[in-house]
Amino acid sequence: MTTTLRPSGPLQQADDGTLARSYEVCVNSRPVGAVRVATLPAPGRPLGTISDLRVDEADRGRGRGTVAALAAEEVLRGWRCERIRVSVPAGAHAARRLAGALGYVETGHVLAKDLGPVDGADPADPADPEGPVPGGVGIRAMTDAEAAAWIAAEPGRAALLPDGPATDGTRLHVAVRDGTRIGHLWTGWRDLPTGERVPYVWEVAVAASERGRGHGRRLMRFAERVVRDAGGGRLVLRVDPGNAPARALYASLGYRPLLTDLEKTLY
Repeated sequence: MTTTLRPSGPLQQADDGTLARSYEVCVNSRPVGAVRVATLPAPGRPLGTISDLRVDEADRGRGRGTVAALAAEEVLRGWRCERIRVSVPAGAHAARRLAGALGYVETGHVLAKDLGPVDGADPADPADPEGPVPGGVGIRAMTDAEAAAWIAAEPGRAALLPDGPATDGTRLHVAVRDGTRIGHLWTGWRDLPTGERVPYVWEVAVAASERGRGHGRRLMRFAERVVRDAGGGRLVLRVDPGNAPARALYASLGYRPLLTDLEKTLY
């Protein structure tokens, strides 16, 4: 029996040039599942994604998912993608094993936190945005000049911020001590592979000389308050699997695994 992909919808192209299309997974022309392929904006060639891969229960265990994933990779190769990312839900062990068998390598953990109501500041917590400011450090919005220089410093930022700091939902802040920038925070929106659009921390960083002093925690608490003030109830971020200090910080703040990102290079 032959497993193939058959388009189930038109090829969609967004204003930024990214592509997306849904397919049926077929065995001898009989639909047995579905998959979606798309591209994401990235420096150089687009980054491909495979999502919503599903095989009907009666047809599982016969390699249909493996063949469908390989066929989806060929679609993305035709779209000039050099890398593919898949996002596996936390606890989806079978999907994680399939991705590993196909050569995908873990590149990031997507974490989420449900934001409850604010009951007021904790004056004993130096990281609380409403509590005492540690070491004279404050958080303020980036100026237009700062934002332009900051975006230009990383090509990937420009691709994700087509309208600069005016990009929908974008908030850019800096942490400052005595007039010197010691960190920054970039929050905005992200479309998850599940189709959900969520408030997202794109970047949070503290200068190496200032780490270990609670500034990262303070920036994250500030991000949470920004989201709450805008009416959001959840905040999502992505962390490198090898960044143990950041993973420990996020765990202590109540962030829990949502997705595991894995990537593969096409040769």
